[in-house]
Amino acid sequence: METKILDVKGMTCQHCVKTVTGALGQIKGVKSVDIVLEKGTVTVVYDPAQARTDQFKTAVEEAGYEIS
Repeated sequence: METKILDVKGMTCQHCVKTVTGALGQIKGVKSVDIVLEKGTVTVVYDPAQARTDQFKTAVEEAGYEIS
């Protein structure tokens, strides 16, 4: 397993957290998603044999948020 920390802009509430968690959770190989709303950080634990970090960026952007 590997861990990737993303800085996500635009998350302001628990609905945002659920949206981003859901978007990332649909990627095959993602094992866990932990979001610290106050800091705008998203920690993704994933299997690099199944998931790529560029998929995380795409999923977050398609959910309506921006990775800084």
